[in-house]
Amino acid sequence: MDELRRIDLNQLVALHALLTEKHVTRAALRLHKSQPAVSHTLGQLRTHFGDPLLVRHGGRMVLTARAQALVQPLEDALNSLNDLLGSPDFDPARTRRRFRISMSDYAAHIVLPPLVRYVRDQAPGLDLAISQAGREAMLAQLQDGELDLALGIFPHVPDDIEIQDLFQETFVCLADRAVLPAQGGLSFEEWLERPHISLALRPDANDEIERALAARGLRRHLAVTLPHWSAAVDLLADTDLVLTVATRAVGPMRRHRTLRKFAPPLELPRLAYQQAWHTRRATDPAHRWLRQAVMTCSQLT
Repeated sequence: MDELRRIDLNQLVALHALLTEKHVTRAALRLHKSQPAVSHTLGQLRTHFGDPLLVRHGGRMVLTARAQALVQPLEDALNSLNDLLGSPDFDPARTRRRFRISMSDYAAHIVLPPLVRYVRDQAPGLDLAISQAGREAMLAQLQDGELDLALGIFPHVPDDIEIQDLFQETFVCLADRAVLPAQGGLSFEEWLERPHISLALRPDANDEIERALAARGLRRHLAVTLPHWSAAVDLLADTDLVLTVATRAVGPMRRHRTLRKFAPPLELPRLAYQQAWHTRRATDPAHRWLRQAVMTCSQLT
């Protein structure tokens, strides 16, 4: 009990954030406190434990052996306290929050409309701020606390990022009927010879199609590269261009009667479209509700 009198619960929560984030600024974001305040608390914790806890090594902060030994007992203790103290059930109808979500215009077209309708119906006080970025930038923004949630394809994520599959996606090809055979699509050789439209936030992006071709020592001619999924299909009419794109991005073909869909003439992987968040948000009841809402709405597409 004497040791407990020398430290308060807020310091233990700050210690958990510091050991989890291994970064004072990110711990401050997690705690909704200023960086100087968290630095001051770290100083107090170092004095209390008689150990530096976090030390700089190779340009980053790492845990000391003493800090490593504290991680699991501290996690267990805080979880027990949380269970003891409890918290009222989250009520989406009464919440007042603003969540920052990053997604491409593909997700904005597929997932966002049902999500907005669901949120307006179930949690009208919950505001959504939507931005767009590449996957590496999204992961960095999640780590830095600039984003609450990111939607995309994340084949590799850092240890402090959690992901959840929303749905499986496949590829389809489109081209103007006038430059296709009377029936079917293109052979692989014909497809490779054609100029292509590529969807990427950066002109030099190396996506799943490029990687599949590179594995065979091949490249395609990218005549147009753009980041706008919604505009890509509109570029095909009256051209010799070919678009290979996620199936759900195409939608109904009523507006594109001069175009034809066909199966890609090369083997492409099925993709898991996902949502990603930082572990600091994992137990937030409002964040959990939002993730479940995104999952529910993604199943409606």
